[in-house]
Amino acid sequence: MNQLFDVSTTSRNMVSKFLSGYTLDQLNTIPEGFSNNLIWNIGHIIVSQQLLVYKLSGLPMMVSDELVEKYKKGTKPEHPATQSEVEELTTLLFSTIQQTQLDYDAELFQNYHEYTTSTGNHVLKNAEDAMAFSNFHEGLHLGIMTIIRKFL
Repeated sequence: MNQLFDVSTTSRNMVSKFLSGYTLDQLNTIPEGFSNNLIWNIGHIIVSQQLLVYKLSGLPMMVSDELVEKYKKGTKPEHPATQSEVEELTTLLFSTIQQTQLDYDAELFQNYHEYTTSTGNHVLKNAEDAMAFSNFHEGLHLGIMTIIRKFL
C-alpha cells in the first residue's frame, strides 16, 4: 500500500506546480474547445479521491458538501474559483493524502460499498482498489491539465 501513497504524493506534487505556477485568472480560464479549467481538474481529483476512498468506506470525508457539489463527476465550472478557494484546495491537495495514509495505517477502512467505475471495467472492492483507481484517475486529469496549460 505504501507504493499507492508514494504514487499519489508524486501526482499531487505535480498538480501543486499548477497552483503555484499560474495566476487565478489562468487557473479559471476555460480554453476554447474545453469544458473545464485547471482549477476544476484540481478540485475534481481531490473530491473524487474522497468520494472513492472515504464515502464508499462509510467514513466522513475531509471535504465539504459544497466542494463535492462543485467538483464531483458530471460537473463543470459554473463560477470562477476565488483565491480563498484556491488556497483551500492547495491545503487539501496534500492534507487529504496524508490523512488517508494515517487512517489506513490505523486500519479505519474496514467496510467498503463495492463500486463499478464509469469506465465500466473497474470494480472497486476495498479502499486499496479505490486508491489505485484514484491514482489512475488523477493521472488522466494531470494529462488534461498539461494540455490545457498549452492554451493559456
